[in-house]
Amino acid sequence: MRLKTVILCEKCGFQSSKWIGKCPQCDAWNSFYEDVIEKGPSSKQAGAILTTTPLLHEAKPETRIDTSIAELNRVLGGGIVKGSVILLSGEPGIGKSTMTLQLCDQTAKNGSTVMYVSGEESRNQIAMRAKRLNIQNNQIQFLAETNFENILATLEAVKPDCVVLDSIQVIFSTQLPSLAGSINQVRFCTESLMNYAKKNAIPVILIGHVTKDGTLAGPRSLEHLVDTVLFLEGERYQNLRILRSLKNRFGPTHEVGIFEMTELGLQEVANPSEIFLEGRKKDANGSAITATMKGTRPLLIEVQALTNISAFGYPKRAASGFDLNRMQLLVAVIQKHLQLNLSNQDVYVNIVGGFRLDEPAADLAVAMAIISSHQKNPLPSDAVYIGEIGLSGELRTITDISRRIQESAKMGFKKIFVPKTSTKNLPPKSACGSEIFMVTDLPDIMKYQKA
Repeated sequence: MRLKTVILCEKCGFQSSKWIGKCPQCDAWNSFYEDVIEKGPSSKQAGAILTTTPLLHEAKPETRIDTSIAELNRVLGGGIVKGSVILLSGEPGIGKSTMTLQLCDQTAKNGSTVMYVSGEESRNQIAMRAKRLNIQNNQIQFLAETNFENILATLEAVKPDCVVLDSIQVIFSTQLPSLAGSINQVRFCTESLMNYAKKNAIPVILIGHVTKDGTLAGPRSLEHLVDTVLFLEGERYQNLRILRSLKNRFGPTHEVGIFEMTELGLQEVANPSEIFLEGRKKDANGSAITATMKGTRPLLIEVQALTNISAFGYPKRAASGFDLNRMQLLVAVIQKHLQLNLSNQDVYVNIVGGFRLDEPAADLAVAMAIISSHQKNPLPSDAVYIGEIGLSGELRTITDISRRIQESAKMGFKKIFVPKTSTKNLPPKSACGSEIFMVTDLPDIMKYQKA
């Protein structure tokens, strides 16, 4: 074998003979680094003829492991599938190791043997965290190692029921000359772990790093290799954590799990809407409530807006938790169809709780919050605003209207404003106990506010 030095893109694996600033394949900037690969003589070998089977022959449902964590089960689609490889990522300090330790504890309580492999922390560090989380289970085995061959040999000898590896970027194989964390090392170790998981029907959970811009570190092929990609997000200095699935071969990708970081680790949030509405000021200008969907779960979120006379010639627009371009579009619609002058006003929009609203159904609440702040007129405290706003000021049809209304009524809101076009699947008033207002556009909804 001969060694060859190449320039590789860490995002897509594109090879170049020299360093270049922008990758021509994935358009990533400053993603090239130098690596060493083995290059041997090519030899042709004839393939073997294999036996094929019918696609649906003896198709069996996947065997899942109940994690005993309802929010995690929701995101995974009902539990961990045996033989699956799960990649858990998130910013440093967000709670990845805490979540995996709690998962190990719950799995071990069910009589399973769990192997926790750490290449970044010592046994004492992990043990101190486990004591802080009140974990007292001897079924959790620990191994501090970064050599992949040693890890694989230990797994073959111990034969655990579940494996956690923290993290894949620090593991290296002596069969490759490149450094740990390189594209070749990450791909080789992940492929070998995937083969081990499928062969022994043992789930493997990999913890992955993120880059400085918040994306998953390593080559894109890493996401293609694993069965499930989970991302834990949230503000580090706030208590709420949101677990979402970016990829899932065995379940949905639109579900989210909501947790609260406490002294005893990540605790499930049974009623997220109550958390997001906690501490809401009554009769405050620029505050509106909307019902958003996260997977199959409706959530009530408070939208806050603030308008103020601009001290400069060019008014400022800023948004936290909401798309800035979408907010500017809504400001233009308000000025055009309600004749409100916001050209000399700074406009700020904030989604309470560090949550991010990324669906058009929140348009109406954002617009009403901006109008309320500008007119210094508080909105009804028992009102919920749901609807997408078009450029003509009209309210467009939204999905899952029935679930949104029922969640709003359950939380005690008596007035629910929805688009008039969303007449299908509306729950009867006797079922929800709230008054539903069917509005056509922004001027129409303003009549109700004046009344």
